[in-house]
Amino acid sequence: MEKLKFGIIGCGAISRLKHFPALMRQKDRLELRAFCDIVEERAGKACEEFGDPGARAFTDYKQMLRDVDLDVVYVLTPNVSHAELTVASLMAGCHVLCEKPMAATAADAKSMLDASRESGKKLTIGYQNRFRRDSQLLYQACRAGDLGEVYFAKAHAVRRRGVPTWGVFPDKSKQGGGPLIDLATHALDLALWTMDNYQPHIVLGTTFEKMRDQYEGNWFGPWDPKTFEVEDSAFGLLKMKNGATIFIEAAWALNVLTSREAQVTVAGTLGGAETFCENPAPNSSVETGEIVFNAMKYNRMIETRQSPVSPMITSHFGDGAIKVGDRELRFWIDAIVNDTEPVVKPQQAFVVTQVLDAVYQSAASGKAVEL
Repeated sequence: MEKLKFGIIGCGAISRLKHFPALMRQKDRLELRAFCDIVEERAGKACEEFGDPGARAFTDYKQMLRDVDLDVVYVLTPNVSHAELTVASLMAGCHVLCEKPMAATAADAKSMLDASRESGKKLTIGYQNRFRRDSQLLYQACRAGDLGEVYFAKAHAVRRRGVPTWGVFPDKSKQGGGPLIDLATHALDLALWTMDNYQPHIVLGTTFEKMRDQYEGNWFGPWDPKTFEVEDSAFGLLKMKNGATIFIEAAWALNVLTSREAQVTVAGTLGGAETFCENPAPNSSVETGEIVFNAMKYNRMIETRQSPVSPMITSHFGDGAIKVGDRELRFWIDAIVNDTEPVVKPQQAFVVTQVLDAVYQSAASGKAVEL
């Protein structure tokens, strides 16, 4: 098989923590041909470390798309630039994986959808938490009808003190928001995906900026309150067209006992389930996710946990590499080579962005937003 030619736009932390390690483990299927970053030194270093012979470094993505023959482009940049870079890459004839969230606004996400359809090229979004074993098992249970009609869910994305103090996370002009767009995007994706419900109807949201000066005890060290421009917590209530309801909670800093990130609670007519995952790292070599099912049996309330000594059932996704970043890449390449739909469909990711955008709109107006 001819190797796919990859180009990378954005050579910062997420590329090094998640994508480059996974890409290097799939070198029998791909070549890394181009690296682009607005910081010349960063692009050059990535090219030197990870590039194939003849690979080139750029500071201008337009020049990269003009000068290098590429099959696939990764967009790994701050949120507000996702749409511009993705649309340009698609229209240049490349398949695109864009990191989460899809875009900073629903309008931008729509432009990405339109470009994918117009160009005929595939687009997917980096929701790697779908590839955790606990997420896969919950997905299978819902598809099998084990929980009955799933009509309620909670999307958990809360840290007690976990404000990211590097990069541009607190910069609203580059990120578009705080923990809602950064963390809740994963949890909401998991909730919608497991429920298989992508028809939002009404959104009511609230955001808070209460903890800006309370930087003591932060996991990543103190932040500068003067440059903290985004919300520190946000909450949303989403009602779907069929009446199903999802509660969304997101926080970088909230005075609660338990942090829950990229986790979901779902409740159906026959049973429910909760996922638990300690600080889900995109390329961890250890599976930390756990799932607990609950149901009624023999006139008793029963909880069922996956046995720690036996592997979770992964027939839908297959076994293989245990790293979620590796699984994400493997199925993305398969979708391109076999001309099938990616696991994370762009239409699904659009609904996530649409809902989060509506939470921000509702918080600003004080009114519910109808979609």
